[in-house]
Amino acid sequence: MALSRTAIKSIARSAGASTPSVSVAARSQHTMANDKYMRTPEHFQYVLDKFAEHKACAVLRTPTAEAAPKAMTAAVDGGFKLVEFTLTTPGCLDSIADFRAKHGDSLMTGCGTVMDIEDAKAAMDAGSEFLVAPCLVPEVVTWCRMHNIPIFPGCQTPSEAYAAYKAGAPVQKIFPGVAGGPMWVKAVSAAMPMLRLNPTSGVDLDNAAEFLQNGAASVGLVAPLFPPNVVADEDWDQIQANAAKVIGSIRDAGLIA
Repeated sequence: MALSRTAIKSIARSAGASTPSVSVAARSQHTMANDKYMRTPEHFQYVLDKFAEHKACAVLRTPTAEAAPKAMTAAVDGGFKLVEFTLTTPGCLDSIADFRAKHGDSLMTGCGTVMDIEDAKAAMDAGSEFLVAPCLVPEVVTWCRMHNIPIFPGCQTPSEAYAAYKAGAPVQKIFPGVAGGPMWVKAVSAAMPMLRLNPTSGVDLDNAAEFLQNGAASVGLVAPLFPPNVVADEDWDQIQANAAKVIGSIRDAGLIA
């Protein structure tokens, strides 16, 4: 049966209306492919593999920009291969850029206290290879996952940790410290083995290996590694000794090579 002129025009308008949506989708895919923040899935996995290999991350907060590289260098000299500078430290982004330029792939350098997407972009511009947050900010996790950037958001309950995992966070930072410490990690990791728990607060020079033995995928060392009075006194030898002690205990437990 022949179509009326009205029907033909209607079909033509519908076909024409669908064309822009296809064009927008194509432009969107092209834009993502050329996004300067995009990383490869292989690099995403490379970061996770390094955490699985080295287990312990040095997490630094200092009140001055001058102390930060010196304190972190002492931790590296003591054996740390995973390092995190937090945005609460003055000059944090400069320290990240300098460490990346100096150490390259011999260290895994990340940025902490990432609270929004602008923080994430600034950290990536400085050369950060992973991002950490003290709490779960869903839009930051979504943005990072879309760009194949490892993000470790802070969680304190099993529900928060699982929500972070479902949102796309490959590692769930346990912060602040939880009652029960290693036994809490053991219970949660046994019940939800898909999680990669990274306790920080509550981890010290003596119990880091215990956390790992009870199911933590990795740990973060903050004040016990960098005691504020030791940093204030610029006693870098003591920080190196702290680092050597905790890395040695993890190695003695057979958890790292």
